[in-house]
Amino acid sequence: MSTSTNNSLELNTTRTYDLIVQPSDLASAISSNAKIDKFPRVLTASRMVAFMEIAAARVVQPLLSPCQLSVGTSINITHSAPTPAGAKVTAEARYIGQRGKLYESEVIAKDEAGEVGRGSHERAIVEIARLENGAKKRGASQ
Repeated sequence: MSTSTNNSLELNTTRTYDLIVQPSDLASAISSNAKIDKFPRVLTASRMVAFMEIAAARVVQPLLSPCQLSVGTSINITHSAPTPAGAKVTAEARYIGQRGKLYESEVIAKDEAGEVGRGSHERAIVEIARLENGAKKRGASQ
């Protein structure tokens, strides 16, 4: 199958991902040893990044053939404000251009009080079989 994409993206195309922050999304939940590791009970940066990545993946979704998916290749994020459990967070990705095989988006996360993070994220479109075969060669489990 061809690895070419179905069409092109229009600049400034946006997609969002909304959620309510759960206890499992908090920084205090990321360590398996709370006696040693101390983290606050606020949205962890890693979960915020995951939400931003989902929004960015939705931006490039129209370009994918059935045998393709998009993968994150680079992310540069600032986490600027704390968000508690129970708050609604919206991650938004805005397509800002293509550099070679990479699709770049500006990403922003907001809660009810305002912006909590922003940055840039790049994604590549890959063949699913090739990616999974590469993972198997590295010893990844199924």
